[in-house]
Amino acid sequence: MAALVEIRDLAIAYGKAAPVLAGFSATIERGSFTAVVGPSGVGKSTLLRVLSGLTAPAAGRVERLSRSEQSRSEQGRRPVALVFQEARLLPWRRVIDNVTFGLEGLGLSKAERLARARETLDMVGLAEMAGRWPHQLSGGQRQRINLARALAVQPDLLLLDEPFSALDAITRQGLQDELLRVWRETGTTMLFVTHDLDEAVYLADRVVLLGGRPAGVVRDFTVDLPRPRLRDTGAFGETVRSIRAALSESVSDGGGI
Repeated sequence: MAALVEIRDLAIAYGKAAPVLAGFSATIERGSFTAVVGPSGVGKSTLLRVLSGLTAPAAGRVERLSRSEQSRSEQGRRPVALVFQEARLLPWRRVIDNVTFGLEGLGLSKAERLARARETLDMVGLAEMAGRWPHQLSGGQRQRINLARALAVQPDLLLLDEPFSALDAITRQGLQDELLRVWRETGTTMLFVTHDLDEAVYLADRVVLLGGRPAGVVRDFTVDLPRPRLRDTGAFGETVRSIRAALSESVSDGGGI
């Protein structure tokens, strides 16, 4: 696969404090699904904010190997979209208007924005919810709307910051399968932050483990398991155990995540 993003010698710091992450370099392939794991406070969420352009790095560079943001905006698209852990839906806007929110300012007519929103709502299986208010939705439905809002801008790169962590196990596994289906259908490059190693192995073809002080890449695992994946197989369990062992080694007290 061709490279979509090149990250070179990236450093992330909070204010004037010492960097929490330094010397981070990676290539993200177009159409790939990558998971990022590591201890709390290692800089995983801030890494996504840097890649999305919301936060400036302390050092290094991020190069997106695609057409300019200006030319993509003229086509009603954005190069990057970020899905937060909380759905962050606007309570005063109906579901369909929440989905069109990210399309505003991209040169699309109202009819085009509504058509795009309906298309992505259908993609996540919630077309019938278009007229509802956010408070009328379950937690899983709100996260589907959150995902639809990000997909509506047709990003090259979709960043997901622990989007399922607050959900119950059954809803979480269902949304994992929904996300994989969307990934297959759209070919969108996905970078997924999670504390759940089972989730990382189930979803991704590559798991990047961050650790140390300042943090860097401890291991870069290729998940060589066939799809669809089954969690109760020996190969799946062994892959999870190998990542957990590497994670425990990277944490000073051996406690893992």
